[in-house]
Amino acid sequence: MTPAATSHFHSHTIAFHKPYGVLPCFTDSDGRPTLADYIELPGVYAAGRLDMDSEGLLLLTSDGTLAHRITDPHHKLPKVYLVQVERIPDESALRQLREGVMLKGAKTRPAKVRVLDDSPALPERPVPIRFRKTVPTCWIELTIHEGMNRQVRRMTAAVGHPTLRLVRVAVGPISLGNLAPGVWRELVLDEVRSLQGNGMDAGRKPQQPDFPKPSHRSAD
Repeated sequence: MTPAATSHFHSHTIAFHKPYGVLPCFTDSDGRPTLADYIELPGVYAAGRLDMDSEGLLLLTSDGTLAHRITDPHHKLPKVYLVQVERIPDESALRQLREGVMLKGAKTRPAKVRVLDDSPALPERPVPIRFRKTVPTCWIELTIHEGMNRQVRRMTAAVGHPTLRLVRVAVGPISLGNLAPGVWRELVLDEVRSLQGNGMDAGRKPQQPDFPKPSHRSAD
């Protein structure tokens, strides 16, 4: 896949819009889609995970120190997700998410969450979500500072609102923007430096992705 834009540094750090159904690694013994189907830049590896059934921003880098800073929860780098959930969360559910929920004996760190008034303008997903016609859905914006296994899905399920679609739109100061699914771009030097700085300082509010409105036939 051709990058949206490139810059040349001794080390490389890229932002990739991982499509639904793609593993966050470069090889798979079962022949499923991987990062290698989209990224030919040698020496870069995913800084963190984004599960096969999740979409959105995945950072990859050849800089091991930077990868550690991005993934280590000690640095509290915020990760922002747009999450479609079953039913409309009430204030009690939102408060639980904000204060932290118990996941197998471990309490999540306090999170930021808000209900979106409108569905975000996202690309259509190749595989429609499974939803029940009698059960309403809604979109929330959820910001967390850690990375437990499938954490966002487990958090929303714990408060009674299973996740139907999950799109990561920002990691620290880096936003997904209008990067199309399957496309990557190399970060400019200022962006890399912002990631190398303190996670809390770098966590300014990201811009929302600006995609074309989905067609009416979209099941999402």
